[in-house]
Amino acid sequence: MKTFKKFPENEPSTPLLDSLKTLDALRNFSSSDLLSLADEIREFLLYSTKHSGGHFGAGLGVVELTIALHHVFNTPNDKIVWDVGHQAYPHKILTGRKEKMLSMRQKDGLHPFPSREESNFDAFGVGHSSTSIGAALGMSIANPTNKYISVIGDGAITAGMAYEAMAHAGSIDEDLLVILNDNNMSISNNTGGISNYLAKIWSSKWYIQIREGGKSVLRMIPSAKRFAKKTETHIKGFLSPGALFEELGFQYIGPMDGHNLKDLVRTLKNINDLSGPVFLHLVTQKGKGFIPAEKDPIKFHALSKIETSTSKNIGPKYQEVFGEWLCEKAESGDTNLVAITPAMSEGSGMTEFAQRFPNQFFDVAIAEQHSMTFAAGLACEGKKPVLAIYSTFLQRAYDQLIHDVAIQNLDVLLAIDRAGFVGEDGATHAGIFDLTYLRCIPNLTIMVPANENESWQMLDFGYSLNGPAAVRYPRGNAPGENIEKNTNTIELGKAKILELKESSTVAILSFGSLLDISEEVAKEIDATLVDMRFVKPLDESLLRELSASHDLFVTVEENVIAGGAGSAVNEFVNANSLPIKLLNFGIPDEFPVVGSPEDQKQAAELTKENLLAKIKSKLAKL
Repeated sequence: MKTFKKFPENEPSTPLLDSLKTLDALRNFSSSDLLSLADEIREFLLYSTKHSGGHFGAGLGVVELTIALHHVFNTPNDKIVWDVGHQAYPHKILTGRKEKMLSMRQKDGLHPFPSREESNFDAFGVGHSSTSIGAALGMSIANPTNKYISVIGDGAITAGMAYEAMAHAGSIDEDLLVILNDNNMSISNNTGGISNYLAKIWSSKWYIQIREGGKSVLRMIPSAKRFAKKTETHIKGFLSPGALFEELGFQYIGPMDGHNLKDLVRTLKNINDLSGPVFLHLVTQKGKGFIPAEKDPIKFHALSKIETSTSKNIGPKYQEVFGEWLCEKAESGDTNLVAITPAMSEGSGMTEFAQRFPNQFFDVAIAEQHSMTFAAGLACEGKKPVLAIYSTFLQRAYDQLIHDVAIQNLDVLLAIDRAGFVGEDGATHAGIFDLTYLRCIPNLTIMVPANENESWQMLDFGYSLNGPAAVRYPRGNAPGENIEKNTNTIELGKAKILELKESSTVAILSFGSLLDISEEVAKEIDATLVDMRFVKPLDESLLRELSASHDLFVTVEENVIAGGAGSAVNEFVNANSLPIKLLNFGIPDEFPVVGSPEDQKQAAELTKENLLAKIKSKLAKL
């Protein structure tokens, strides 16, 4: 295997890869050709992600596995379902998309994750974790003529829905292959020669024949059959970590070296002849072949972290503000403060807090539902939990938020990160629905800061409230406002008038992150400008007051229009028969395009120019 200390400066030569007009040719490659192909893919992956950015560390770790899968199985008829999709870049390169890799994550370029619209080799659209086993199981039942393979990582398999799917597959003895790409789990400790040997043995034809033959002989003797099964399980459990998966009804194979291409091919060929659910446990190294990534897999998980900011934003990241607030709150001696994250401590700005206050910090892994109910349990016994969670992943904990937190009116503060447009990761990671699905929940206070000062103050205010509260903030840098840590100007449900133009016919009601655009529009048409601050409760008294002196309310938000903050204003106006017209700006009823946050705003027509044009058109009709 070739290793690399730096990203290639020039596009590497890839003769074997370029020769693959179809994958039928790959199935005739020799062992040496497959090894050379792995070097070509690894080098080209480094070259392409240097220019496009993206998640490449996981991809480097599955180069050999990707080649082996496409070499052994008849893809795309046989279906590979990649969980999350961070590891799918080699798959894209190998399946005819090499020339487009430099367009990854750009407008009109390749999708950052597997996408059914992009290629018939992408069996299932992904982005969120732990879906691959359930999806592959459904496919297998719907069309049993093909093979179905789920490739899931050690993080994604911690989620409950992965085990729900495995339990279902095992209970019906469905023909399904689950491959665990394990680069961090403790159950990998016994990898090595003995484990690789056992993996080959347990996947071999003679072992399966003996195993199945024994079942046939013992079929008429239930007690003997049970004894034999228990004996087999306990022997394998002693030598391997597979007892859990065997109990779920899977034939367990592994752990084995996920970078040994020759052994991978041999094992997958053996497995291809099997029926029923099979679990193959591979041990890999994230960033394999790229020395800096091998040494620091967290830093090199992805390149070119996406920011929602423009050059005007010169302040700290909202995530940094949240992390600093957490630390200061703990420093004050508040031992009831407990911070929780579902596997997003670095991204949410909680690294320092976790290091300094380990007894008040819980990373519950990819388990959003559990994180919410866990917070509820803590609150029941007097703790003040702060749950930091990305907007797109909060969707997964919706039932728990309603049932376990809101109904009981518990003191849980939600720090909702990555709200609004997130950018190049596309629709799966966009945080554009939370205001809609949160606003309808009783007992929940919802705040939307427009800058870092408001974010700090709202976190402080939300923490002090009795009952659940949410502070929703975007990814990236804040505008650069001074943080007034010792002065809290937040009052429940109270907006802030930034510009009052009594002679104006227009009042612009800005909710959160699009205040900069709202300010530009307000100056252009000499309109009243209000920083609404709260989506729930609304500042109803201010709305009544402004409706008496203005002709048009313009609402602006980085959320879908349907059911969002603007809808809340519409409902209030209509319910109270206020004498004012309405115009709502937000995200239309469609998923965002792949591209930068600015690309996404352009596509949603959330620009100064478009707002001005539509406001003027509306005014002309009044």
